[in-house]
Amino acid sequence: MRTEFLSELIGTFVMVFIGCYSIKAGYSPAIISFSFGFAVFMVILTSRKYSGAHINPAVSIAFSITGELDKKMLMPYLLAQFVGGIIAAYLVGDFGATEFSVNTSTGIGIEILITFILMMSIYFTIFRTDSDLIVAFVVGSVVGCLAFVFGTYTGASMNPARTFGPNLISNSTTVIPIYLISTILGSCIAAFAIKTKSSNN
Repeated sequence: MRTEFLSELIGTFVMVFIGCYSIKAGYSPAIISFSFGFAVFMVILTSRKYSGAHINPAVSIAFSITGELDKKMLMPYLLAQFVGGIIAAYLVGDFGATEFSVNTSTGIGIEILITFILMMSIYFTIFRTDSDLIVAFVVGSVVGCLAFVFGTYTGASMNPARTFGPNLISNSTTVIPIYLISTILGSCIAAFAIKTKSSNN
């Protein structure tokens, strides 16, 4: 459990730190999106063998539903991810908080949709290959593309830990529950869709 905890803490820290630091540095939306995607790519490539490199509470919750993660490991994973995100956000400072630039219902819909797409891309990839390189490339690319397309509207969180840390440090806390519920709902819809498909086969 210690190995998995440290892997998820460090992996989430790296992803949030690199992504939010690119925002702090004032890079273009394309470079910021690439930074998040590349960070995810690198973390999966280097730490998947230790913990699966979820680095996302929504992913861990979905995996606990479909059986890729033992339910007794869920809470340590979530704790590690949130702590990693908070530490990264603290070091970066008041940058990278996610906010809606659209009305709340549209923003919720976007976060549900893109987290669903991300989670389905993870399932479809890991069901077809166990190659760390391929999984890292596909998931990192999906994160980067979704961030580029939808970042303007919601910050393209797709990840409760990615929102919780930066928003907490930036004192933008009122939207945190909305992001947490939206992203977790999106991943859970994907998980139940996969579980239903598996039970029907």
